[in-house]
Amino acid sequence: MQRPPKVPDEDARLKALHAMRLLDTPAEKRFDWLVEYAARELRMPMSLISLVDGHRQWFKARVGLDVSETACDVAFCAHAIASDEIFIVEDATRDPRFADNPLVTGEPRIRFYAGAPLKSPDGHRIGTICVLDTQPRRLEPQELAILDALRAVFNADVRMKRGRLGSGQEQGRAADRRRAAAHAGCARDQEAGVSSAGADGTAGTSAAA
Repeated sequence: MQRPPKVPDEDARLKALHAMRLLDTPAEKRFDWLVEYAARELRMPMSLISLVDGHRQWFKARVGLDVSETACDVAFCAHAIASDEIFIVEDATRDPRFADNPLVTGEPRIRFYAGAPLKSPDGHRIGTICVLDTQPRRLEPQELAILDALRAVFNADVRMKRGRLGSGQEQGRAADRRRAAAHAGCARDQEAGVSSAGADGTAGTSAAA
């Protein structure tokens, strides 16, 4: 079994993945429908959104698998993120990289794999949307186009979410600045009022003397 290739920007890639705050989070309909659509339209028994962490791949959405993660050493998706292109294994038993992989020789007995790399908002490959079968397969160009379109939906969704979060954070910072300015103004007004009262009191005492 061939181990996944090293990603040159692995530290930055992991930092980008963790910043997205998707790992170990509950299922979300916005991602579930992507894998359900992929499985249905491509007639596959398994479909995943897999996020490739340092030592594991974790499934944000899944169809046809009960497990929520596997080790990176055996992950097809860890191979797929080495390039922007859709990664295809038509028959894993005939591919020396995967023929003795425990996910091939044992359950779920993967034969076919096609994974489209997903990207963080800043362009790092953080995982895949993929389809798998227990039989050797070949995807037609229009089927590859479906998988490519689904990854584009994921990428656009996470970019939009970061934009909303960034806008909300900036609005929050602006509100904090306004509140700080208001508090500073009140403090200056109070200080000025105390100084004025003190000046008046001193003048009156002098007059009485």
